[in-house]
Amino acid sequence: MSVFRPCIDLHNGQVKQIVGGTLDTADLKTNFVSVLVFRHPPELALADTPLDPPDSLHLGGGITDENALQWLDAGAEKVIVTSYLFPKATFDLERLRRLSEKVEKRRLVVDVSCRRRKSEWVVAMNRWQDLTTMVVNEESLALLSDYSSEFLIHAADVEGLCQGIDEELVEKLGEWSKIPATYAGGARSIDDLRLVDTLSKGRVDLTYGSALDIFGGTQVKFDDLVAYNTAAGSARV
Repeated sequence: MSVFRPCIDLHNGQVKQIVGGTLDTADLKTNFVSVLVFRHPPELALADTPLDPPDSLHLGGGITDENALQWLDAGAEKVIVTSYLFPKATFDLERLRRLSEKVEKRRLVVDVSCRRRKSEWVVAMNRWQDLTTMVVNEESLALLSDYSSEFLIHAADVEGLCQGIDEELVEKLGEWSKIPATYAGGARSIDDLRLVDTLSKGRVDLTYGSALDIFGGTQVKFDDLVAYNTAAGSARV
């Protein structure tokens, strides 16, 4: 059964909800910016703040084979990687192998966030501005799953718009992914969680951003999602 997976995005020291296609452009658009500014290096915050439950945080952003263990040692359960795997926008299998060996497959999440091009979805990197050589399909996900334990997939074209999920992509992810996967992009009501469950046959989870009340949204209440997850957990038992 699909469930809600919480996600927090940090940009320049603040929690933000950004319209995906505008990230790192001169016309950056945000739906929410926190008042508080995060002034300490994230690794220090992780080390000083006990996680409850322990090892419950997945962290991404600038992850490489040189710093991944630092984040895990600081308290993250898993690290999330994208751009490091695509030097000059070209997929490098050796880099994936090296990183997977260093942190262990069970602690590695591969972010295959993508942009739609005609009938395909192409992995996008560098804040979703650069398209890579990898197309998201059954073959590419099978290859990546040999070295990772989860996928994170932002549909960058609908991210932050609150205009509905990419239903076709969600359905395909349910067919293609053999490991846990979380979809992000466009969710605007709790009914989208039920829709993801139906389309993916319960194989893909969903995260919410700009529509969520804790991020200034009005369409989805965080407490309702927690209640949904609690009920889903009972159903699984």
